[in-house]
Amino acid sequence: MVYETIKYELAEQILTITLNRPERLNAWTATMCRELIEAFDRADKDDDIRGIIVTGEGRAFCAGADLSSGANSFDIDAHRGSIKRSPDGSVDYSDPKIRDSGGLLTLRIFRCLKPVIAAVNGPAVGIGVNMQLAMDIRIASEAARFGFGFSQLGIVPEAASSWFLPRIVGIAQALEWCYSARVFPAQEALAGRLVSKVVPSDQLLPTARALARDIAGKTAPVSIALTRQMMWRMLGADDPTEAHKLDSRVCYTLGRSGDAQEGVMAFLEKRPAVFKGKVSVDMPNCFPWWTEREYK
Repeated sequence: MVYETIKYELAEQILTITLNRPERLNAWTATMCRELIEAFDRADKDDDIRGIIVTGEGRAFCAGADLSSGANSFDIDAHRGSIKRSPDGSVDYSDPKIRDSGGLLTLRIFRCLKPVIAAVNGPAVGIGVNMQLAMDIRIASEAARFGFGFSQLGIVPEAASSWFLPRIVGIAQALEWCYSARVFPAQEALAGRLVSKVVPSDQLLPTARALARDIAGKTAPVSIALTRQMMWRMLGADDPTEAHKLDSRVCYTLGRSGDAQEGVMAFLEKRPAVFKGKVSVDMPNCFPWWTEREYK
């Protein structure tokens, strides 16, 4: 498939998705949103993909939304046509056109069955940083910069970041960054737990790829897919018993699987395991264990 705003490159079971509008600092557009969602759909269906890296072309990761429309840049009516209205003239918030495009992407990444690593090569502000929040691991180059500048633009943090960001960095840090709307360096992002590592620019992609290869080379795909969804979705559980019930179901199913037998024998025989389970066909019958809710 040919993409206009991203690159999709698969090598050694690692997919690298590169935001590819360097002349605009990889600024976000509706086309980029659509292509990124399609790329994650495609990746989940490909059992040869064991990990995903997301990075930016050129000197930026993503400079936020493309503001070339000027004052109407965030006016949904201006870009998508008028939103439906109720008989009394009030907005009908069930109209799909009202949905935040950044949130469509982060929710898609949230549902992904492959580990996702952000390799932040440069400035990442607005949606450029919010899209990373649904990714599992964020590694930054020394040239990376981050900013939640929504309040300076008269809008609010989007892309479901009000759910993701406090869970990653804590409520006080999340609010300080969003209130101040300032751009801050990679070392501050590291101190605030937004990223897990800061490396020299020339080591960014090698570091991300080494981590992705380590995951791909040692682990069972079905185990990784389930672990990812269990960890993320249990963030919303109100009692550890919910995790226990889910653990019990998944452990029962996987404990009887060929992958579990292979993992144990490989350990006992001191050899690399060869896992044959596939995410596309071998997920346990308790998956998915959640009920997807219609947007309203």
